[in-house]
Amino acid sequence: MNLPNKLTLLRVLLIPLCVLLLYFGWMIPGAIVFAIAALTDFLDGYIARKNGLVTNFGKFADPVADKILAVSLMVVLLDKGLYPWWALAIVAARELAVDGLRLVAVERGIVIPAGKLGKLKTNAQFLSLLLAMLSAPAWATMTTVVVMSILTIVSGIQYFRGAGAVLNDWKDLA
Repeated sequence: MNLPNKLTLLRVLLIPLCVLLLYFGWMIPGAIVFAIAALTDFLDGYIARKNGLVTNFGKFADPVADKILAVSLMVVLLDKGLYPWWALAIVAARELAVDGLRLVAVERGIVIPAGKLGKLKTNAQFLSLLLAMLSAPAWATMTTVVVMSILTIVSGIQYFRGAGAVLNDWKDLA
């Protein structure tokens, strides 16, 4: 297993620790663990592209790790009254739809990597979560959540538009 894939797995391993810290109200330590996890997201992609270490596992596991991290923390922050339910609903719906699309693609031997807009969406999700954890001014957090929600919707539409070859035979989906 190469270094970028190990960083992706490290991100997954940091999720329960971050969730526990936030659940028990330790927001600053939780934010620090979250920042480390988010940094692994940047580093795994950077190292993989720079050193020619891009793998199908990484193309699939990296966005899944991001989704588990983001949705898990949104749930905890929602429970604490620090994150809006509607933003979590938008993210969950988009992520389930895109993951379904990716599974159909994998069955056909196609791996759909994260696109640039999807990466921007992930960064906006991470920023909105960090602002919520750090009790940033409500206007700053809410502005970031709204921008993130728009990016989430638009990037989801982009995935489906770009997957025409995967979805061209609708009867296979039934």
